[in-house]
Amino acid sequence: MAPTNKISFQGDFGANSDMACRDMFPSMEPLPCPTFEDAFVALENGDADLAMIPIENTLAGRVADIHYLLPLSRLHIVGEYFMPIRFQLMALPGVKLDEIRTVHSHIHALGQCRKIIRSHGWKAVVAGDTAGAAKQVAEAKDRSMAALAPRLAASLYGLDIIAENVEDSENNVTRFVVLSRDQAEPKRKSDDEAFITTFVFNVRNLPAALYKAMGGFATNGVNMTKLESYQIGGKFIATQFYADIEGHPDDAPVKRALEELRFFSEKVRILGVYKAHAMRGKF
Repeated sequence: MAPTNKISFQGDFGANSDMACRDMFPSMEPLPCPTFEDAFVALENGDADLAMIPIENTLAGRVADIHYLLPLSRLHIVGEYFMPIRFQLMALPGVKLDEIRTVHSHIHALGQCRKIIRSHGWKAVVAGDTAGAAKQVAEAKDRSMAALAPRLAASLYGLDIIAENVEDSENNVTRFVVLSRDQAEPKRKSDDEAFITTFVFNVRNLPAALYKAMGGFATNGVNMTKLESYQIGGKFIATQFYADIEGHPDDAPVKRALEELRFFSEKVRILGVYKAHAMRGKF
């Protein structure tokens, strides 16, 4: 496929994902997509070279859609990015706080700004994304509507910021993963390089199978930074696990731990091996 120099993201221009694209890849052109699935498809079909996808937030938790979409795709994680999230309350020019009746934003943004919504008794209305909510407020020309979105969205859609940094906690950080069609697994050049390996697995239907599958990471001193389970196939007993570990598959301890995991699992798929972002561990 011919290079496009585009990076897909879910949402409209001005969304947090758009800002993450601009911050990490300033020379690439952000490509807005209505849904996460559309952002995946744009990359798979060659309409973009990379995708910037939020996977978890310190306040709202994991972005559930991604844990289902990523294992089913042909894409690979090739990087990560941590971005502090700041939400601005914005409305039509001249609107005052006491005129607002409804606040529109992505469901995760609404969940990260509960305090200001509750304190004013506003009705929270879910939108497809933060910037899309700002665009909706601008187009509706309704003075009773406000949006929670990044500062960039206010300038893009001609809105006034009437309250700044309204998130419930200053420690509001979203982790994004960068996806690619190519499985570009970097090689370790020195012992000082920090790598993350992400994978999904299904354990065998055996007593204590999960405990035994995890044992290899403990005995080999491999730090597992994330382990999450979710149901697949519409069955409560069909569980898939998503995990992040510190280290590279070429590292001897990681190699031994993965071998033990495979012995007790029906399926193991590595989703990506990539360098740890410089801000990892600082939030």
